[in-house]
Amino acid sequence: MPTLYWLQHGGCGGDTMSFLNVESPDLPDLLDDLGIRVLWHPSLTDTAPGERQALEDRILADETPLDILVVEGSVVQGPDGTGLFDTHRGRPKRDFAAALARRARYVVAAGTCAAFGGFGVDDVMDATGLQFRREAPGGLLGEGFRSRAGWPVVNLAGCPCHPEVVSGTLTALVNGTPLELDSYQRPREWYGMMVHQGCSRNEYHEYRVEEEEFGHKGCLFFHKGCHGPLVGGPCNVLLWNRRSSKTRAGVPCFGCTSPAFPQPFPFFQTRNIEGVPVDLPMGIDRAHYMAYKTMAAAAAPARLTHRRTKV
Repeated sequence: MPTLYWLQHGGCGGDTMSFLNVESPDLPDLLDDLGIRVLWHPSLTDTAPGERQALEDRILADETPLDILVVEGSVVQGPDGTGLFDTHRGRPKRDFAAALARRARYVVAAGTCAAFGGFGVDDVMDATGLQFRREAPGGLLGEGFRSRAGWPVVNLAGCPCHPEVVSGTLTALVNGTPLELDSYQRPREWYGMMVHQGCSRNEYHEYRVEEEEFGHKGCLFFHKGCHGPLVGGPCNVLLWNRRSSKTRAGVPCFGCTSPAFPQPFPFFQTRNIEGVPVDLPMGIDRAHYMAYKTMAAAAAPARLTHRRTKV
């Protein structure tokens, strides 16, 4: 029976809250179907403190096998590199996480904070991800880290991570299904597509029918800070609660699956040069993009330009 230990670091617990909402199967059925024995999860287990400590000692002594370690939240290294802002049993929790990682068959970073550092990288928290710090390899465990199964950390980016991405990854690991990872160690199955794919505003984007205020159906990329064409993620394919996504609800994608999240500039504004976004999709030439979008806007059909949803 595969075992799982879920460790929370510096963060909001949003990835746990997301995972608790997984459907078809729901969480109890998923764990039962996969035969996973949850050794510890802050929201699922009621182990007494003394029993938990004994369990942890057995894991660290290799007396209790650890198949999957899931880490949620950024690894806190502050203040001044001591790690004492976030402790476990009187010691820096980062040391406990590293010790568990060395004994796990697989290590999974649930959410952008655990994967890349997220909030707190550039302040007194001195946060980092497990194997990356923003875009740079390294992090807590180092670029060369490999789990006992020979895997790097599997990064399930998102703020929070989509519950079906977590369930799909656990299913693949338990069943021995190959997972192809991208350069940031995210499974291509879910991060090999752009958030833009499946967006209900795609046609508006192609014809550069732009919105400068919220409440209408047009594209949010050119003025309102949408990252949909820039970052990978399944939000508009899997949908959230199988019903919606940020862009379908009229909110720009914040790019939360990116190693650079959160950005140091306003979320609801698009930085631009002469009206053309500073950040363009990979491989796009700026001059050609400007010419193409100008022609596309001129050719936009009336059914798109007459898109108002409020008076």
